[in-house]
Amino acid sequence: MTPLLVFWIYIAKNDLTSCFFMQFNIITIFPEFFKSPLECGLLKKAIDSSLISFSFINPRDFTNDVHRSVDDRPYGGGAGMVMMIEPLDKAISSIANPGKILLLSPRGRVFNQSKAQELSKEESITLICGRYEGIDERIEELYDIERISIGDFVLNGGEAAALCVVEAVARFIPGFMGKEESTRCESFANGLLEHPHYTRPAEYKNIKVPQVLLSGNHREIERWRRESSLKETFDYRPDLLEDAKLLPEDYGYLRRYKNEFLGRSLYVGLVHYPVLRKDGKETAVSLTNLDIHDIARVCKTYGIGGYYLITPIIDQQNLAKRLINHWVEGPAKGINPDREKALRLVHIVDYIETAIEDIKLKTGMEPFIVTTSARDEGELGLSVVRKILKQRPVFLLFGTGHGLSKRVMEMAHGILKPIRAFDPYRHLSVRSAASIIIDRILKDVY
Repeated sequence: MTPLLVFWIYIAKNDLTSCFFMQFNIITIFPEFFKSPLECGLLKKAIDSSLISFSFINPRDFTNDVHRSVDDRPYGGGAGMVMMIEPLDKAISSIANPGKILLLSPRGRVFNQSKAQELSKEESITLICGRYEGIDERIEELYDIERISIGDFVLNGGEAAALCVVEAVARFIPGFMGKEESTRCESFANGLLEHPHYTRPAEYKNIKVPQVLLSGNHREIERWRRESSLKETFDYRPDLLEDAKLLPEDYGYLRRYKNEFLGRSLYVGLVHYPVLRKDGKETAVSLTNLDIHDIARVCKTYGIGGYYLITPIIDQQNLAKRLINHWVEGPAKGINPDREKALRLVHIVDYIETAIEDIKLKTGMEPFIVTTSARDEGELGLSVVRKILKQRPVFLLFGTGHGLSKRVMEMAHGILKPIRAFDPYRHLSVRSAASIIIDRILKDVY
């Protein structure tokens, strides 16, 4: 029997997918860190069945001094030590087939399920586990190295991160999971978080498993799982929805569910007094029809609690009422229902304090006041505003003229950073600025 015939008999008796093989090369000064994780569970089974293989390269083995030193003080001074380039260079060059070289680093792109699937197609992957304060930067000039990070936090070294990457990548290797549908149904597989799971008993301490899961109606069960997956994603990782593979019916469910989520916690105020003139003096400015309409449409689109036009000038208040009533109660009512819905969000008030009292009346809480400015005076980040929104209402103030006056800025709890903080040209219309800022604040909330 020829070797080729033996090979084809093997293929006939075994799943073709079991022929795939991946080599992991791990550069680390602590190879013993990986001993226990690789001796249990699916990783051990994959090693035993020759689906994956590991080699560990210790940079200390490529040193010449008695202490086997791999680190030294950083040029320029500073705390901590830096991994030296020579032992690392020799460690990498000792690998016959390094394949894709990855450096575990907080400066890398965040590792995710999509990246894991991409890497699973490689035949060989080399993972560099850093230690100390970092690695001599010149190593990235010698090799084609890609930095990756497993999150915005600091570890003692890259070993724990490397293990996360190994496990995430290995799960996509054909034959690793046993049942390949497991990887298709878990979190991130379709861009969404996974639905909740339950098993026996059907009731525990008066807590029951959802009835639909006990019904035997597979169509309803699949529908429940899909909607639960959407709900979990919407609640905990709404940022994933932007790139998720959504079905037409998903949008209807999310729209219905959105109305119950967090309430309408963000309120917008467009201040016409007190604002600044070009010479820096305080003044009042006129309303603009486009500002009223366009910002109202943005507020309606993002489900905002209310939009306040703030001016103490009676003529301006009456003008705003006429403009709004034309669409809400007047001749244009019913012609453009979408415009009518947006303009119903608008409240005309004399002073900022009046709007604050109205928000307190509606929500029962004192709003957190945030002002905006194109000048370099803001320090409040968008992520902070998002967190506050989950605790209390936020009143976001936009200025007209040449910006909000000093006394308005002083009454605020925080000033938002400029939209283009590092560019000298920041002359957006207030309509554009409001659209951009509202979108950036609410993208991870709603």
